Amino acid sequence: MRSTFFAVLVFGVAATAVAQTAHWDYEGPKGALNWGKLDPTYTACSKGHAQSPIDIRSARLNKGLTPIEFHYIAGTATEINDGNTIKVEVDPGSYIVTNGVRYDLVQFSFHHPGEHAVRGKLSDMDVQLVHKSVDGKVAILDVRLSEDVGNPNATLATLWAHMPTSSGTQQKVAEMVNPAGLLPAERSYWTYQGSLSHPPCTEGVQWFIFEQELGISRDQLRTFAGYFRINSRPLQETHGRRIEAQE
Repeated sequence: MRSTFFAVLVFGVAATAVAQTAHWDYEGPKGALNWGKLDPTYTACSKGHAQSPIDIRSARLNKGLTPIEFHYIAGTATEINDGNTIKVEVDPGSYIVTNGVRYDLVQFSFHHPGEHAVRGKLSDMDVQLVHKSVDGKVAILDVRLSEDVGNPNATLATLWAHMPTSSGTQQKVAEMVNPAGLLPAERSYWTYQGSLSHPPCTEGVQWFIFEQELGISRDQLRTFAGYFRINSRPLQETHGRRIEAQE
């Protein structure tokens, strides 16, 4: 039972968990406002009190929070178009350490616009890097992406060159991909307890949202938006949850 729960928690992101059966969208009858009605396993989407994404504001400085240690390596990657986003699965070996816990990178995916707001403002896009610890805890890093005219991101350029454009298809990336190319130079962060930001909306996820945005080009933004006009969940209530800021 424990292993099944964690499979749902992590690989619900990849839309491959056995319990995830009902089709869902971001808009329309099967959109975010109705997720909780589509399948019994999606109940947390409508009844949970620790849901993501949220608006980051009134964060409290916590001097006990340590910088995230990054141990990302270049490797092969596979891009998957699951109909809701472009998901990138990576070779094992990349991981982070935060507050003494190691989390291995499982995959990352993109959203337009960015899902978390900062004082009410959404970024143009975001990339969410999903990690899992040996005891099944999940940590997601959210990098907010903003249009920076004339300055394409090199890692994104590699990925976009192999983007599968039809739902249900995938492509192997010919070049080596290092996820570190999707991180901002300054890595101070906000953190809080939340959930997967799509069905089954499982709670118990530790989110880390970087304060600094990462620039991408207008063409890179338009390429993704051309296939995914809106693929982000509306902001959720905080219900009194504490948002902490790393110094």
